[in-house]
Amino acid sequence: MATVSLEQVNKVYSNGFHAVQDLDLDVRDGEFMVLVGPSGCGKTTALRMVAGLEDISSGTLRIGGKPVNDVTPKDRDIAMVFQNYALYPHMTVSENIGFALTMRKVPKPKIQAKVKETAEILGLTEWLNRKPSQLSGGQRQRVAMGRAIVREPSVFLMDEPLSNLDAKLRVQMRAEVQRIQRRIAVATMYVTHDQVEAMTMGDRVAVMRSGVLQQVDHPQHLYDRPDNLFVAAFIGSPAMNLYEAAVTEGARSFRLGSQDIELPASVLAAHPGLAAYAGHKVVVGLRPEHLPAAVNGAAGPVLVGDVDLVEALGSELMVHFTIDARRVRAEGTTSADEEAVTESGEGVARVDPASPVKVGERATFAIKTDGIQFFAPDSGSAI
Repeated sequence: MATVSLEQVNKVYSNGFHAVQDLDLDVRDGEFMVLVGPSGCGKTTALRMVAGLEDISSGTLRIGGKPVNDVTPKDRDIAMVFQNYALYPHMTVSENIGFALTMRKVPKPKIQAKVKETAEILGLTEWLNRKPSQLSGGQRQRVAMGRAIVREPSVFLMDEPLSNLDAKLRVQMRAEVQRIQRRIAVATMYVTHDQVEAMTMGDRVAVMRSGVLQQVDHPQHLYDRPDNLFVAAFIGSPAMNLYEAAVTEGARSFRLGSQDIELPASVLAAHPGLAAYAGHKVVVGLRPEHLPAAVNGAAGPVLVGDVDLVEALGSELMVHFTIDARRVRAEGTTSADEEAVTESGEGVARVDPASPVKVGERATFAIKTDGIQFFAPDSGSAI
């Protein structure tokens, strides 16, 4: 068993591109840590530095408390599962799983015992004599995991291992990967660009942007209390509605377009820094589920919008509406950037399927005020 620690780790390529900047990240023993972010954010580069496939420009990488910057990949006691499975097509499942042990010249009876044990964990026992071409995508991915598990490494590294699977199988394999990781209890770093995958799988989630770690926390805390605009916009599906707003004097309400939204004392207590923005602009965040359709005579603040589209999903309706407020771009840029805001005030509300909401009409949405988020328009930091 081991931990992984990256201390002020940087990766600068020969052309000057700074792929990873001052990365501080600790993966605990047995923890499932997910690195998530858009393409090019540095998450795979960070994983490859841990694997030893990329040199570290500066900083220290420790595995099991020992510096391994200059340790070769084969001596780091890690196992990596790739996106493309990387199975040997001419070998059976049994031979693929046991390949690493064969190369180490482990006695054949021991290899057979380890392969059998690993196959039982992965549910591959009946497929051991098949070739990869005779397997489904999910089965091939389990074989790739088996080849890593059989080595009994201290650390697992997974680089978007489910991205080649269809949507239904990907959901099934999420649970499989979690079950396997819990059973073997090995520190795991898992890279994905899919924030839903990150939220459903990780013990903790590290969000990266442009080579910089934005926030690392438990999934629910990331969702409920994002540190900045980027995390707020990136985590959640549908994305958080982000609008430019003006806080009134006394910070007892804010103006969203032509609508005044009263703030109860509980919100001011939860966001004491908001008082400093009285009379100034902020960015307000409202998640779709915090905007249910209001019933007649609903108490508390409401938001009124023009309904553009209603998506019926069976258990809920996704209501796309427009208000006359300036919307902050979903990529999480701040209103200090010229292209960060748009006059178009689209939004999405997640409402009950029985709600009488119709396209072309105005709808009133109750605001769950305990879910409102506020961000500084210049830095994008949470208030």
